[in-house]
Amino acid sequence: MNYVFSPPVVASVPVLGSAARFAVHRIYCVGRNYAEHAKEMGFSGREPPFFFMKPADAVVPVNAEEIGTLHYPSLTANLHHEVELVVAIGKEGKNIPAATALQHVYGYAVGLDMTRRDLQNDMKKQGRPWCIGKGFDHSAPIGPITPVEQAGDLTQAAIWLQVNGQERQRSSVAQLIWSIAETIEHLSAAWALQPGDLIYTGTPEGVGAVVPGDLLEAGIEGLSLLRLQVV
Repeated sequence: MNYVFSPPVVASVPVLGSAARFAVHRIYCVGRNYAEHAKEMGFSGREPPFFFMKPADAVVPVNAEEIGTLHYPSLTANLHHEVELVVAIGKEGKNIPAATALQHVYGYAVGLDMTRRDLQNDMKKQGRPWCIGKGFDHSAPIGPITPVEQAGDLTQAAIWLQVNGQERQRSSVAQLIWSIAETIEHLSAAWALQPGDLIYTGTPEGVGAVVPGDLLEAGIEGLSLLRLQVV
């Protein structure tokens, strides 16, 4: 097939213990999925899950044992970190019941939903879409994907983030308002999930700003650490 110009390189993420890479199809993110973070953002209660998206090429893949580079984005003076458990989908499906949802999961990774908070807040005040605050270039750093058979049960796993060695965020995956299976059920009612989809499942409390020179270390018990230097 002839194209007007060469298609871009497929965005992909390393897979722990494999030379093969996980080709990214879409990136879905769940908003306010930890109760304490919802309160931190001015909300409370178990509201129905809601979703936003990032472009596939927003991923910043970082190999195990390496320190990746995160370029400070344009147009913002308030770039926030949000550590998240990322679910990698390996089997297509639509209207997936929670009871069988985990059968569609290929693996898990540590991710960061980087946010231009000032731009997001401005858009919220104006009642406009806030894609500019969430879906910008390099806004979805991610560590290696650990296949499910290696990851084990993450439902009680600790999740944390440090900046320059100082802890900013710490919680447990058990504190998710909507579990991984419930999230897949709700998400697949709106979109047909495909192999290559990534689901950023939400962040706990403690989000805050980073600046060039900061070293971020994000972790989830049982998964490979994600380390990034902001430049």
